[in-house]
This record gives sequence, C-alpha cells and structure tokens, in this order.
Amino acid sequence: MSRDRDPRTLRRPARSALIATSATALSLTASGCVVVHGEREILPSTTRAEAAQALQEFTTAYNEADKAYDGTLDAGHTTGALADIDSARLKAGKANNPDGNPRHTPLKLTDAKFTIPKKAGWPRWFVADAAGNKGGTSRWLLVFTRSSLDDPFQVAYLTLVAPDKVPQFKTDADGWAEPVPVNSTDLATDPGDLSRTYTTYLKDGGETFTDGPHTSQWRAVRQKNSKKPGMVTQYIDEPLTNGDYAPLALRTADGGALVFFTTRHFEKQTAYAGTSVPTPNKDVLALTKGEIKQSFTMEFVSNEVALDPKGQGKVTILGRIQGLTSAEGS
Repeated sequence: MSRDRDPRTLRRPARSALIATSATALSLTASGCVVVHGEREILPSTTRAEAAQALQEFTTAYNEADKAYDGTLDAGHTTGALADIDSARLKAGKANNPDGNPRHTPLKLTDAKFTIPKKAGWPRWFVADAAGNKGGTSRWLLVFTRSSLDDPFQVAYLTLVAPDKVPQFKTDADGWAEPVPVNSTDLATDPGDLSRTYTTYLKDGGETFTDGPHTSQWRAVRQKNSKKPGMVTQYIDEPLTNGDYAPLALRTADGGALVFFTTRHFEKQTAYAGTSVPTPNKDVLALTKGEIKQSFTMEFVSNEVALDPKGQGKVTILGRIQGLTSAEGS
C-alpha cells in the first residue's frame, strides 16, 4: 500500500441498527386477557396480504425516488445494503440531473411469490420472489425486514437470480418457511460466517465456493486489472455482519439454506510517477471527495445470495448486486 490514505479509513459508520423492544400482541378472549410475547412465541413473520402490501409500497416508493432522483422518497422503505447502494445511486443521479431522471422507466414486479418464515424474536422478515420488467428473465429476490411491530417492513437485500436457480424451500403444513440460525453447523459454511469466508476467498482463493462470475471469474478479472501500464490497483474486502447487515437464511427443501449476506469492497488505483489516474465518469465524480491526482479509491457495498449445502460441499453464489457508495481522490 502506498503512503496515500489507506482505503479502510474511508469507512463511514454503518446505518444504526433498529433496537428491538419487547413487543406484545394482545388478544381478548372470553376468559379474559391473554398476552402473547412476540419475542418468545414462534409465529409467522407476517401475513401474505401484508407481505403483498409491503412489496407494493416499496415498488411505489422506489419508482417515485428513481423518477425524481430523490433518496428521501424511498428512504423509509430500504435499509442495510440496499439503502447504501440505492441512496448513493440517487445522490449521483440528482447531482447530474437536478430535474430528475430523464431515463426513468417504472419498475413493475409481477408474479410475486412470498416465502414467510415462522420464527420467534426479532427481526421478522420474509422473501419476495417476483418477475420484473428490468433485468431480463431474472427473478427479483427482495428480503423485507423489520425490528418491531411499530416499524414498517424495509428491503435490506435485493438480488437478481436466474429462474431455474431459485431453490424450493422447506415449508410446514400451512406453508410457512423455516429460518436457519446464523450459527447453524449442519451446513457447509455457517450462515453467519459467509461474509467473512467470501472476503477471505476473494483475497486468497480456496475451495469453499463453486466457480462462477462472482467467485473464480471475479478473482481472475481483479488479478488481470491489478497491474496495468502506468498504474497499480489494490483491493481490500471486508465482511459486514451486524445490525441491518446481518445475514438471513432460509431452509431449502434439500436441507441446505439460501443465505443473504453483505460485504464491503475497496478498490484503490495508484498511478506511477509522472502519470495520473484516468478520470472516472460523471456519476462516480458525483460521489467523489478530494482531487484525483496520483491515487483514487472507491468504496462499494455488495449484497449476495448463496446456496449453502447441507453437510459437506461448496457454496454457490447465485446473485450479487454491488454499488459504489463513496470515492476519494488524492
């Protein structure tokens, strides 16, 4: 690493996690008042009707924000990785198009299927799987979460996955899904360790993950780009696992798990003496602090979805969406 500012000093504090309080649901019966403690009782995270409403409210807010390039319009409907990615995208768009998005096309999500886990404690969450009018034939997987009965459902994870790669989930007789604890040891990799395991793999390689565009191919691209005429590119990858970035997992029908998790990535370009770093495009410049001379560091947040098999085996990254969240030149 050069003497320029270490990319890790560019971190900003992660969005504060919502503090879950002991919520109770009150049910009146003929015999009197019965209190059900939401933090202890195993209950569906929501109803299917409420899940459909949450998806519609998110889509409406997302379209309004995209049309106006105004992050305040959907801030109440996003959290975690998606909030970081979406707010930065809208900020850059607004800087370059103050009157709004001239290329806006409303997002339409259809054929929605809802997988709702039955669980105790907070957060409550569910997965929406829908067809979209963007992203080709890929299915849109959105993870909605909330930390108390008083909070709205917000989308923490959004990934696109090929239709034939979306797994079948384990469900009970009533159709409710089974969440997988982050410290589960019956899988190839504990869900809570996937973020750290993935960032370690990107640096050192290994046999944990199957080959593909988000694993072996991405490592190959980065190795090729690390040294180009007149410039060196360095990469730092970090796990994100706390608060709104916590991994979430669902049991699949074959005993494995579908895991959603988050990572952070830094890419630092340093030019040799007498040369300069290429000027990035206007959307990147809108998120850049400082003057780009000898070096340029970009910070990205990425959310991934992976198939984690039962027992032994390799983890498969099914989808990944990454967005630039900040940059700095020096």
